[in-house]
Amino acid sequence: MIYNKFQKQIRNGYNFLKSIIYYLNERCCIVVRLLAKDGANMWCFKNGQPVETIPLLDRAFHYGDGCFTTIRVFQNQIELKERHWQRLKLACQKLSLTVNFELIELSLQQLQKQNLVLNGTLKIVISRGEGDRGYSLPKHEADIYIWFYPKALEPFVPDSIQCGVLNQALGLTMPSLVGLKSLNRLEQVLLKKEADQLGWAEALVTDVQGYIVEGVSSNCFIRLNDRWITPELRYNGVHGVMRAEILARMQHHGIACEVRVIELDEVSEIQSLFFCNALNPMRVVTHLGEKTLDTQACIDLFHILNLNQIH
Repeated sequence: MIYNKFQKQIRNGYNFLKSIIYYLNERCCIVVRLLAKDGANMWCFKNGQPVETIPLLDRAFHYGDGCFTTIRVFQNQIELKERHWQRLKLACQKLSLTVNFELIELSLQQLQKQNLVLNGTLKIVISRGEGDRGYSLPKHEADIYIWFYPKALEPFVPDSIQCGVLNQALGLTMPSLVGLKSLNRLEQVLLKKEADQLGWAEALVTDVQGYIVEGVSSNCFIRLNDRWITPELRYNGVHGVMRAEILARMQHHGIACEVRVIELDEVSEIQSLFFCNALNPMRVVTHLGEKTLDTQACIDLFHILNLNQIH
C-alpha cells in the first residue's frame, strides 16, 4: 500500500513536470509565431525549410553559441556576399561549428520563390543547435537560420548624425574571438541603451584600456591631421564587411588610411568622422559632443569610392 502511494506520487510529479515543459514549449512557439505575424511578411528558414518555431534546447538561446551576419539585399542582389560568406566561414572555423553552407543557398532559393524582387535585410544565424544541459559540444552539424525582413530601399546616400563618446567601455575579448560576430551581444545591448538615453543614433565606444574601438553597431573611420585612420581591432571589436570594403576601395584609389590604435585623448583632435556597417556605408558625424566636425571630407570620400554602389 505504501509502495502504491509512493508510485502514485512519482507519477503525479512526472505528469506535473511534463505539463510545465509542454506549457513552456507552447509559450516559446507562440512568441515566435507572433513575431513572424507581426513582422508583416517576415520570413524565417531553418536548414533550408520554412519554420515558425525555435527549439527550447537550442544552444543559441541558452549560451549565445553561434555566430551571425546581417546583410542588405537590394534589387535581388546580396550586397558584399563574398565578404559575408568568408566572415561566416572564418567564425565557424574558430568556433568549431560544422556547417553545411549549401543550406544557406537552399534557403535563399526558397526565399526567392516568395517574392518577385527582394529588398530588405537578411540575417543569417548559425547556431550549434540543440544540446543537453552543460557546455560540452554536441556532435551534430550546426543549424542555419535565415530571417528576411522586407523593406523598401533606395540607393545609398550619406546619412548625417550627431554622436559622442560613451561612458561604458568594452572589455578585452578572448583572442580567438576578436573580430567575430558571435551571438553574445550583451555588451552592445548595454551600449545601445546608453546611446539611446543620450539621443545618439551611434556613438564612439572605447575599451578598458582607453582606446577607441568602434561604434555600437558600426565600425568607424576618423580623420586626424588630414589623414584617415580606422582603429586597429587587436583586443576586441568586429571585423566589419563594410570596413573591409572601404579599406580595399581606398587602397585601389590610392587614398592612405592608417590602421592603428587611437587613444581617448585624441578625440578632441578629430576633424572628421563617419560610421559604417553592412546596412549603411557612411553615417557622417556633424557634431561630436559639442564640437562641429568637417563633413565635406566624408562626402568627398563617399563619391570618390562610389559608395552608392555596393556589390
